[in-house]
Amino acid sequence: MSDWEDRFRAPRVSLPDWADDAPDKSLYASNATGTFELYTWDRTTGATAQATSRANGTTDGQLSPDGAWVWWFDDSDGDEFGTWHKQPFDGGEAVQAAPGVHAGYGAGCEVGRTLSVVGVSTDDGSTIYVVRPAGTSVLYASKDDADVAALSRDDRLVLIEHSEHGDSRHRALRVLTVDGAVIGDLWDGAGLGLHGIDFSPDGSTVLALHEKDGRPAPLLWHLESGEVDRLQVDLPGDLTAEYVVDGSALLVLSEARGRATLHQVGFDGTVEGLGPSEGSIVDCTPRPDGSVEYRWSSSASPAVIRSTTGATVLEAPGPLAPPSVPVTDAYVDGPGGQIHALVATPDGDGPFPTVFLVHGGPQHHDSDAFAADRAAFVDLGCAVVHVNYRGSTGYGAAWRDAIEGRPGLTELEDIAAVRDWAVSSGLTSKTVLAGGSWGGYLTLLGLGTQPELWDLGSAAVPVADYVAAYEDEMEPLRAFDRSLFGGSPLDLPELYERCSPITYVDQVQVPVLILAGANDPRCPIRQIDNWIEAAEGLGKDVEVYRFDAGHGSLVVEERIRQMRAELDFLARHLGLTVP
Repeated sequence: MSDWEDRFRAPRVSLPDWADDAPDKSLYASNATGTFELYTWDRTTGATAQATSRANGTTDGQLSPDGAWVWWFDDSDGDEFGTWHKQPFDGGEAVQAAPGVHAGYGAGCEVGRTLSVVGVSTDDGSTIYVVRPAGTSVLYASKDDADVAALSRDDRLVLIEHSEHGDSRHRALRVLTVDGAVIGDLWDGAGLGLHGIDFSPDGSTVLALHEKDGRPAPLLWHLESGEVDRLQVDLPGDLTAEYVVDGSALLVLSEARGRATLHQVGFDGTVEGLGPSEGSIVDCTPRPDGSVEYRWSSSASPAVIRSTTGATVLEAPGPLAPPSVPVTDAYVDGPGGQIHALVATPDGDGPFPTVFLVHGGPQHHDSDAFAADRAAFVDLGCAVVHVNYRGSTGYGAAWRDAIEGRPGLTELEDIAAVRDWAVSSGLTSKTVLAGGSWGGYLTLLGLGTQPELWDLGSAAVPVADYVAAYEDEMEPLRAFDRSLFGGSPLDLPELYERCSPITYVDQVQVPVLILAGANDPRCPIRQIDNWIEAAEGLGKDVEVYRFDAGHGSLVVEERIRQMRAELDFLARHLGLTVP
């Protein structure tokens, strides 16, 4: 087997979650069987067991506080539309976990000690249910997008995020009792988002993220007084936070310039670094003994699960993936300010054929973390450039929101600036534009609006025809689009047309590979077929790889087939050999 295939096949484990009242009972996801599924782990005995087994895999799950039950979300073939099931931790038949809750897209789930709170989204809006042994009732319903964020430890209070003000990208918060009484509302105003995280152990305070200082940062909302403390944390970048177990401090992840570091922050602002200062800590969880477990990797080193005690927490059942190459940083002046990019190169001096591998989201960013797809392109002999364009997270709220009102075209200005730098610096010979999801959208839009810049394109699960995508996609994404564009396609038909790849399909000049999931609720298949039909009708060079899953795949061999299709496509057109 080649290294690139071994990286996909290498066993991986997620950071284990643990039951609040039974911390030796843990749940994690792994691809040990060739498909990502949920596994239980009894830390007292060391025993692990596969909990779920479905054709297209399962990763969305959690434990009940007593550790007795494994909850998992059951959809159909990756379409993300379904219901919650539960089964005993020690094995047994799965049953409906939330009887009386209708099927839909998941909008948050909090499993409590005496009841649970389940959110569901459909075309009709969002509904949040309280599920008790005696029956199920509606806690909240709205035509606007909303999610369950947290349940207090005494099962009395529920924290929700909502967008009743009409902007699902910048949420407001509400705390209700489980019987429906409103305890408090918090909203920072237009264009300023709030993200709910958790209640303090005694339920008196809500931990959330705010953006009043120009970036996500923690706040404490004291429910009895209504006062809000916006903590001043001397760390760079966008911050996320959670309570340590006893609520005496916060764990804060700082995401800046493509790296994520972990810190413990006191309520007086003191900061203590935890874990590595290089690479990226992508997930962390506090333990009752005061230690913190985290998942760390770098672009060169595969992910490991470690503790601040120095111990390895959980090892994958097999050898680690083969290592890859480190990334370096590039800073390029762009039309909206300095653009940060990450660059990985194969052996040699270059110039190299270069894959401009564009991240999805768009509220996401590329980082110095291990990525099998990046490593595969480097093994092929290509440089890889990741552009954290306007719209990316990790660079402040203004950078993230700079694409509003002109999505797609704004990001492509930044990608073009970095592409020009890569060519003029001697790094790049041939140019390949590639990406998945929003990155696939930018790929097709870029091939049509910047045809002179690109020699090849590969778009996975893209938005290809924005109006048709809006008609067919899940309602939370329609709400996201309305916030991003400023309205629906009916409200702003010319803007949607200007930002849609199908508008420019006649200008595409280079070969294109498209990968599409038959059951994708995020970038549905009909709108991709519209673009393919239009391109083929114009005699464009289009290759299509279809797979029977949703927005990607949890089956390892299917993911390898998709990667091989991309590598074969690039190799044929760039004169390279697939390893």
